[in-house]
Amino acid sequence: MHSTNPRLRHILDPATGRTVIVPLDHGVTVGPVKGLVSMKEALNPIVQARPNAVILHSGMLRELPWDLPSEVGIILHLSGGTNLSSSGLRKVLVAGVEDALSLGADAVSIHVNLGNRYEADMLADAGAVASKCRTYGLPLLIMAYVRGEEIEDEFDPGLVAHAARLASELGADIVKVPYTGSVESFRTVVQGCCAPLVIAGGPKMDREEDVIRCVQDAMSAGAAGISIGRNVFQHPNPRMFLRRLKNIVHTNRSLAHVSHAA
Repeated sequence: MHSTNPRLRHILDPATGRTVIVPLDHGVTVGPVKGLVSMKEALNPIVQARPNAVILHSGMLRELPWDLPSEVGIILHLSGGTNLSSSGLRKVLVAGVEDALSLGADAVSIHVNLGNRYEADMLADAGAVASKCRTYGLPLLIMAYVRGEEIEDEFDPGLVAHAARLASELGADIVKVPYTGSVESFRTVVQGCCAPLVIAGGPKMDREEDVIRCVQDAMSAGAAGISIGRNVFQHPNPRMFLRRLKNIVHTNRSLAHVSHAA
């Protein structure tokens, strides 16, 4: 993927067409979770590792360091919901495309949960945001998950493939979905998605080697990168671990090589 959109080139590395994104929007959903109690303390080691982008809600842009490296893109997250509510699956718009432009963000993201009674509202929001993004030339990342009362397995490859395809059909420039667990199954998801696809990190894993293996396998299946939060900001050394993940995504280094990388 070699886009001519200068904003998208700030998110997708123009040399590799790949990206390493660190979402830090968890505070709206779950509050000051471990690793994000102080956003300033969380952000410093992460931006020092120079990911391609970070994802933040509007109020947290003020916590970015004044000397933010120029190569770190800013993605403004537009939707939210909390785990305090019985309607937690519903993500509503809490900011707009105009906010992203006024705040100097390089792109926006929106979260859509499919397969539940709030699906129609979230699809309408995603379509409206995509339309405005096209108007202003602002890249859009859609986080697409299949989560609902009737959904037995949100990692089912067929369901994940549907979510990924839907996001690309709505106009996402980058699509984020969960990893389906194997190279073979995720390759079918990649093949059916008409936009660069990145994997979500999911819950905190006990062993960093498991995270690395997941990322390696996703890249082998054709993923365009990663969007990993808790497994980075809850790591004992986020800067070091993020650099290791960047090595995998951008240089295809093997686990043996990466394990010894600083």
